Amino acid sequence: MTQPANWSALTAVMRRDLMVVMRRRSDILNPLLFILIVVSLFPLAVGPGPDILGRIAAGVIWVAALLSALLGSERLFREDYLDGTLEQLTLQPQPLALLAFGKIAVHWLLSGLPLVILAPVCALLLKLPIAGWSTLLATLLVGTPILSAMTAIGAALTVSLGRGGALLSLLLLPLFIPLLIFASGAVEAALVGTAAWPQVLLLAGLSLLTLLLAPFAVAASIRVSVN
Repeated sequence: MTQPANWSALTAVMRRDLMVVMRRRSDILNPLLFILIVVSLFPLAVGPGPDILGRIAAGVIWVAALLSALLGSERLFREDYLDGTLEQLTLQPQPLALLAFGKIAVHWLLSGLPLVILAPVCALLLKLPIAGWSTLLATLLVGTPILSAMTAIGAALTVSLGRGGALLSLLLLPLFIPLLIFASGAVEAALVGTAAWPQVLLLAGLSLLTLLLAPFAVAASIRVSVN
């Protein structure tokens, strides 16, 4: 199959998914509203002191991001499975992994990228010192693709189950823990004045490796679920 045909199929899948999601804008707004609610309520629980909030701000933002990634994750492939789109994708001449990458990319564009844009507002609400803002943005920029890729794998594995939301959460949350540790550690290092780039580079490497391997895992999971 020629490269132009593969590229056309990839863009067609991404364009279709974008159009479908734009018809249900609540799927985009709900995770962002969830993050804003968590970030807004957290100071009420621990107090408005900048010392406490500043130290835990990165952890709170990342925990909210992890939990928001699970919101609606069950529906990532659900409708495509029910209307037969997934089965049609498996029959396409283009590599299924390439089409799966397109779905992962759309998921990040609609969930990860808005979170990166919203990060300064969250940092301001949680009184994160300015010294940690750039590191927080960097960790979100390189870390949120991991969330989208892992969420897609879990959703593809559980799409054939009637109600796989609880199972999906049990599968994904343990996998998100290393990401949470490294991302929070990078921001903490920036706040205390030490080098944060090793953790950021590690996250970037993990993100690249995940994006390279996840489409093949999603494709295999889709074939298992469809069959």
